Amino acid sequence: MDIVVIGGGKVGYYLTKTLIEHGHRPTLIEISKSTCSFLANDLDVPIICGDGTSIDILERSNVASCDALISVTGKDENNLISCQLAKKLFNVPKTVAKVNNPKNAAIMRQLGIDIAISSTDNIARLLEHEVDAGSMRHIVSINHGEASICEITLPASYRLHGKKLSEIKMPNMAVIISINRKGATIIPRGDTELLSGDTVMFLSQNDAIHDLKILLKLDTK
Repeated sequence: MDIVVIGGGKVGYYLTKTLIEHGHRPTLIEISKSTCSFLANDLDVPIICGDGTSIDILERSNVASCDALISVTGKDENNLISCQLAKKLFNVPKTVAKVNNPKNAAIMRQLGIDIAISSTDNIARLLEHEVDAGSMRHIVSINHGEASICEITLPASYRLHGKKLSEIKMPNMAVIISINRKGATIIPRGDTELLSGDTVMFLSQNDAIHDLKILLKLDTK
């Protein structure tokens, strides 16, 4: 996914590194020139020096063509404004705001922010659940959000077409629980094959979902 991150402090820096590791393409906006210099030397991503609440800066960052914008500055009002501009002026599909004061989370959602989160630890995981719905659909969270049941529809000319499940090394914390093939439900066994067009439902700990997507090559970007 193409993602614009606003705020190059500790949160934005490590979030950007995580997004890179997960195969996404972040662009980072930071207002401090000295911080931008550090980021440019350390991260192999576009660094835009400027105010993330500025329309001109957002345009320079190609916000109009990104899949999501994440604002993680230390000021809730700036995060709110950046997300609102992205949503209303540039039609960004998904906006995420770090909430420094948890009391502001509800009002941010009421004002149109898709995801307002006070804990930054799970931003990357939440973003993948919410934005990457084209290849994977999140159905339900289990055990207070530690695991999820998700489903995907395998694309045409799927690279693992005809492979038996016994031939595919699944992540330890993920298991395929059913396959829907042309309206018929299949309870998978080791000799069950994956075919293009199958809708596959699986149970996975959230930490393993990314590895599962890489294994099955579900990402299309």
